[in-house]
Amino acid sequence: MTAYLSYLAFAAVVVLIPGPDFAVVTSNTVRGGRRRGQWAAVGVACSNAVQGTAAVAGLGALIVRTRPLFETIRWVGVAYLVFLGTRALLSARRGRYPDLETGVPQAGRARAGWRQGFLSNITNPKVLTLYLAVLPQFLTAHTSFGAAAAYAVGHAVLSLTYLSLVVLAMHRARRFLARRRVRRALDAATGTTMIGFGARMALSR
Repeated sequence: MTAYLSYLAFAAVVVLIPGPDFAVVTSNTVRGGRRRGQWAAVGVACSNAVQGTAAVAGLGALIVRTRPLFETIRWVGVAYLVFLGTRALLSARRGRYPDLETGVPQAGRARAGWRQGFLSNITNPKVLTLYLAVLPQFLTAHTSFGAAAAYAVGHAVLSLTYLSLVVLAMHRARRFLARRRVRRALDAATGTTMIGFGARMALSR
């Protein structure tokens, strides 16, 4: 239990560091409201659970050792972040936004939010390498698969909790954030940030 709580404390610090997940969830909340933002957060958490479980099962190490596969995942992640960032910049340039209550249907908002949250996280190899670098320090040779998987799920739950609070805060301020001038500035900042994260991922080794 002491080791598990220590891991959760470390994971909480990692979760609080703004990254692509934060940018994607923020963008989806402003664009599609609380429902879409919440599903984006769920998508991120699902990806965390998948990558953490893969790391525990040994698949993560296999992916990292298989250099072509690892590089493919990395470049897909780079391309996806640049795509999302470019779309946000184009939206800021056009400056045409639908009314808050119109546009994509609720079901479409949920699917789009989950998809963006999941894909932005699952194609980020740094998440997988983080699990591979950190998890073994809290496990022993006698740790069962179920107990090890609880570490991965714990991180996913922390991520979902934090991002849900972000969604709530952004939704409450949505009326202000949805003003055309504010929205253009926010889209420009979000797009630049996403492209920056993509560039950093492309240049990292």
